[in-house]
Amino acid sequence: MSQATSISDLIDALKLVARPLGGEFEDYDDLLDLIGDARLVLIGDASHGTHEFYRERARITRRLIEEKDFEAVAVEADWPDAARVNRFVKGEGDLLEGADPLSGFKRFPQWMWRNAEVLDFVLWLRQWNETLPAGRQRTGFYGMDLYGLHASIEAVLAFLDQNDPEAAMRARERYACFETAAADISRYGYEAALGLTPSCEQQALSQLLEMRRTMVESAHDGDADDLFEAEQNARLIVDAEHYYRTMFLGRVSSWNLRDRHMADTVDALSGHLLRMRTHEGRSGRGAFGGSPPAKIVIWAHNSHVGDARATEFADVGEINIGQILRERHGRETFLMGMTTFTGTVMAASDWGAAAEAKRVRPAMEDSFESIFHETGSERFQLDLRLDNEVVRALAEPRLQRAIGVIYRPEIERASHYFHGRLASQFDAVLHFDHTRPVDPLSPPETRLGNDVPETFPSAI
Repeated sequence: MSQATSISDLIDALKLVARPLGGEFEDYDDLLDLIGDARLVLIGDASHGTHEFYRERARITRRLIEEKDFEAVAVEADWPDAARVNRFVKGEGDLLEGADPLSGFKRFPQWMWRNAEVLDFVLWLRQWNETLPAGRQRTGFYGMDLYGLHASIEAVLAFLDQNDPEAAMRARERYACFETAAADISRYGYEAALGLTPSCEQQALSQLLEMRRTMVESAHDGDADDLFEAEQNARLIVDAEHYYRTMFLGRVSSWNLRDRHMADTVDALSGHLLRMRTHEGRSGRGAFGGSPPAKIVIWAHNSHVGDARATEFADVGEINIGQILRERHGRETFLMGMTTFTGTVMAASDWGAAAEAKRVRPAMEDSFESIFHETGSERFQLDLRLDNEVVRALAEPRLQRAIGVIYRPEIERASHYFHGRLASQFDAVLHFDHTRPVDPLSPPETRLGNDVPETFPSAI
């Protein structure tokens, strides 16, 4: 089947191979079989504000944790913001009973992670961890994005204040370089890129190198988890400083830096979990040399998850997490996307604006989403690893929709569509024809600084 073949023939063929989803526990039996022994499962969403995407992603993740021993969830959020959730689900730290485990997500867009759907999953994950036997490694919740430079600075200093006051003094001297950017890190990036203000690159790098030496020297101490968290914050500061300097020089370089950072965070986390599991002598995992790599579920937008080589963005040199992890780990990765035809979504009209339940326009004609709608199925799953006429047709370029934290229906074609080859981007796709918004836990948000991302105006 080629694109010259009628759309009606493709729709008829889709009806035969699409697996309906009815909301039962068994919905994802086939999907778990497809995932097989993959240890990095990336689950994408076509928007950052759709209830069905968040709910079903959580359902799949629960089964991966329960049935396939996945050890971590890494999400498109900043490392320090997710740290509070990680401590909560592991029963660590000083989080009081009844406190909000999602309150660390203070920056725009709060609703992306501070919503009822995520809270339900986080509460379940804590309960799951409480059922595990003593000595068993708890499943964690981690951020992998890099926007939170100042939060990471605070986290590094807090760690050093408690563990090495002299090192904390050195860190303060280095990070003092960022003091003039406290209110507007984007302005720092702009001025540093043009040479109008000194770059803080060397100071951030020097602090990271010192943190890494500390990790090596303390490798056998009992605080390896805290050391790793602090080192990741120091690495975030280095990459975020670089990101804010490059975002004014072009979208591609800053996008690529951000996605490399997220992919590197996944790999660093995988190595850390393996070391922790081995040191703790987790039952049935064998010696260090024979212990299998960690299994991680990754939650991010379709634009980060779907292999960038199968999109129009490859023509300008863009890469993403899905591509990087596929290239590094091959069939150990499994990429899954989600789509919708119409409904409503939680999104803003501008960066820093209040969240709104916005009407999602019916998908454009001949787009993947429009073709899926014409099957008449409310929700279904497609296996894109099969060799059949449907998969071959879905490997040809068509329009796809990408809604981020900003949605502007009036300029939807320009801001929210791109050409891609769906069957080459993903190993599987879930379609939900009519969707509704996530349920935010936060009141209307205020903007913190002028940190407009390089993905503006779609903000994905």
